[in-house]
Amino acid sequence: MTQGRENVLRGVRAHLAEGGGVLLIGPVGIGKSTLLSALADEHAAAGYRIFACGPAETEHHLPFLGLIDLISQVADEVIGRLPEPESHALRSALLLQDVPLDERDLLCLRLGVLHAFRLLCADRPGLVLIDDAQWLDRPTGELLAFVARRAARLAPPLRVVVSARPPGDEGEAGGRWRDAAGLCPGPVLAVRVPPMSAAELATLLGDRFGRNWPRPQLSRIHEVSGGNPFFAVELARSVLEDENPRTDELPIPQSLSVLIRKRMEALSSGTRETLLMASAASRPSVELLRRTGRADLAEAERQGIVDVAAGGQIRFAHPLLSAVIYAEAESTERKAAHRALSEAVRDPVERALHLARLAPGRDPRIAATLEEAAAVARRRGGLATAAHLGELAADHTPEPAREAAVGRRLRAAEDAVAAGDYPLARRLARLALEGTARPEERVRAWVVVMDSSGQALAEVEEVFPKAMEDARGEPSLLAPLHYRLSWRAWMVRGSAEAAHVHARRSAELAALAGDRRTELFALSKQANIEFFLGHPDAEHTLRRALSDPQDPEVMWHHNGPVYLKHRHHLMHDRLNEARAELRALIYSVRQRGVVESLCLSLYCMTQVEVFQGRCRQALSLARQSVDLAEDSGLSQGPSWYALALAEAAGGDLDRALSAAEQAVQHSESDGDLLFLPRALHAQGVVRLQLGDMAAAVRILDEVRRMETAQGLGDPSLRRWHADLADALVGAGRPGEAADVVDAARAQAARLGRRGVLAVLERSAALVRAAEGDVDAALDGLNRAAEQLQALPYRLEEGRAWLELGSLHARLGDLARGRAELARARNIFAKAAARPWLTRAQARLQRLDQDGPLRPSAAGDPLGVLSDIERQVAVLVAEGATNREIAARLFLSIKTVEAALTRTFRKLGVRSRVDVARLAVSGR
Repeated sequence: MTQGRENVLRGVRAHLAEGGGVLLIGPVGIGKSTLLSALADEHAAAGYRIFACGPAETEHHLPFLGLIDLISQVADEVIGRLPEPESHALRSALLLQDVPLDERDLLCLRLGVLHAFRLLCADRPGLVLIDDAQWLDRPTGELLAFVARRAARLAPPLRVVVSARPPGDEGEAGGRWRDAAGLCPGPVLAVRVPPMSAAELATLLGDRFGRNWPRPQLSRIHEVSGGNPFFAVELARSVLEDENPRTDELPIPQSLSVLIRKRMEALSSGTRETLLMASAASRPSVELLRRTGRADLAEAERQGIVDVAAGGQIRFAHPLLSAVIYAEAESTERKAAHRALSEAVRDPVERALHLARLAPGRDPRIAATLEEAAAVARRRGGLATAAHLGELAADHTPEPAREAAVGRRLRAAEDAVAAGDYPLARRLARLALEGTARPEERVRAWVVVMDSSGQALAEVEEVFPKAMEDARGEPSLLAPLHYRLSWRAWMVRGSAEAAHVHARRSAELAALAGDRRTELFALSKQANIEFFLGHPDAEHTLRRALSDPQDPEVMWHHNGPVYLKHRHHLMHDRLNEARAELRALIYSVRQRGVVESLCLSLYCMTQVEVFQGRCRQALSLARQSVDLAEDSGLSQGPSWYALALAEAAGGDLDRALSAAEQAVQHSESDGDLLFLPRALHAQGVVRLQLGDMAAAVRILDEVRRMETAQGLGDPSLRRWHADLADALVGAGRPGEAADVVDAARAQAARLGRRGVLAVLERSAALVRAAEGDVDAALDGLNRAAEQLQALPYRLEEGRAWLELGSLHARLGDLARGRAELARARNIFAKAAARPWLTRAQARLQRLDQDGPLRPSAAGDPLGVLSDIERQVAVLVAEGATNREIAARLFLSIKTVEAALTRTFRKLGVRSRVDVARLAVSGR
């Protein structure tokens, strides 16, 4: 179940829990039946009695067929317990006797059906599910509408979920049930089932067909299907069955084209020709069609096939209409349309695309035109278009000009890497390798293969020795290879020292060869590693990378010096400057940068916004980064890490844990040892916030082991030290926590990292409190709060006030405790830091109600728990397993586990038996 569908289900569950009915609205194939099936499964698991029917268009004229589907299998349980008139009428309707119903029996039938539902649901709640209600026979519809108006009077009340197509989408057959909402008891929640996003379709098609889909192909399927999962699956199946699949032109399966062909056949020939012209155009408009001599759209507008906007732009009512019109046309008709459009369009890129459709063979003039159009698209920042045009240019290049074809493929492959279309980039690079023996071209192709692996360099290990062999000792070819060997050394082999050697060698070779672009990348990489190692030359190396002459491609790249400059600001606590650098970088990358740079810039901006306490902005940026990574087929570890941090700071801890687990999974899958510690850090942070100290210590200690082995020498670059210390204190190991703090303090003091020292001051104070030195703990927390107040780390400041207020409250100084907790609450409220705000408010509430903070409220041992946590605790006392609790409360097992972990922490217990004991005593 995808995230969008899960959101729909969450809303449906919440509404059903309050009583009432739900109407799911959506066109054929959008997934209504799948949602109903999911509701049936989970409610059945929760003990509901399920009544379901799915009427068909060909059967809507058969009276009471829907009623037979709903209750015939359970009728024997109740039919003998009904009064005779009701029993007689219900038997007749269910065809259990050959006595027809007359007018006098109809009221008895209605009462009998209502009475039957009451009896069937007397011992457990009932859920009625009606799929495709527009095809429900009218007698059944009238009966169910009668029951719906009285469903609230049943004990427990009957719940109903109905699916139907939108008005006007179900054809003109008479006699069907037209009031789908009338089948639902009030209040009725109407939910329009949304189309799937490209990322959701990628998951669906990957699961359905067991393969990863190239991003351009997936984008085209998403575009043509309009996000409709049924249409998308049929289109994908047709692609797999096609012997020569193309990403820009999908074969339309018979199952879909037949749905549309009837609508087209009713149109005049002139309108059909105009629609073909519109379907062949990249950006159809009335003005463009007028220049081709075809602008007859009135009939198509009346039939709801196209809409014409105020500015004259033409939009098909569904993308599939355009695709089918184009696919169903004869080859000669399509060529005529492209010829007319090539003469009518004014944009060189569009003209080149139409010319390519006219001449499928090899033509030097067409190839040159396409190459020029690719250059135009590249200058505009349309790198995906440039890659597509470059590929077409290579395909149209005559056989004798093989060298020109190789060059065009390589340039297209490099454009594809920049656009994030890695499968296309690898395919073009492999074709180039097959067509050339020249070392410079082969190394260029190997570099594309390396760069198109993203974070998963481990997958292309065998490429490096082949590329080094092709380089043949030439500095200009070795320089870019040593740069990528630096990445491999750190990401795949986990050695920053080895990575530093390769980065320095790359910079030296590039300078020798006069390759300033590679030299800038290598110097940036060298500086980045030196900062990580705490190397004294790091500042000097960064200045060299930032010096002139610069290269625009490097300047706006995520591996360039400008990107590194924002990290330098963060190390020195200059968050405003870091934010300004990133904002400018994001703006520039959106205009002319590569997709991966945008994705990673959004991830870095998320971190800055979390540091500064802008949690809403952080969540928005992190979600953009995840969407971009999913849509582009990029490595997703960094984006999920960013989302985990943003959710932990300002969202939901369960979602934060899920995002952190995704970050770890993707980093492990990519074999990315450089990023894996950061993903694990996010997971450890969330476990710490959830109160699962044992897990937090285990995970964060693994982070320490990995990054220490890699040579980390600057704690401002990987800020896990205080989190590990806090987790160790929470786990009752203050001595080990003190060692972590002391080691990190020594590094931070040597490098002058004030922000790190202030946060470590807070952790050191918690160590003192755990050791019983209360005065030293109070002094330390005061110092931490004051230091952080002068620094830009708002959430860290709030955490210091939170700990200081809690300590004062535990010592009985209620006034000081309340004042400092209120300061923490205000900081978290302004930052929209929901998890921290909830914690501060809970501590204030307990302080106001019960005086000094203690594990639980005096009269109610469960008083410190949230509603969900209390329900979980009560079910634990009844002996329910986590799976049983999840089914009964309509939660995920992971959510139950997290709620139980919080319950342990809040109640100060360690086992389910202890929870059960407190729950029983508190009832």
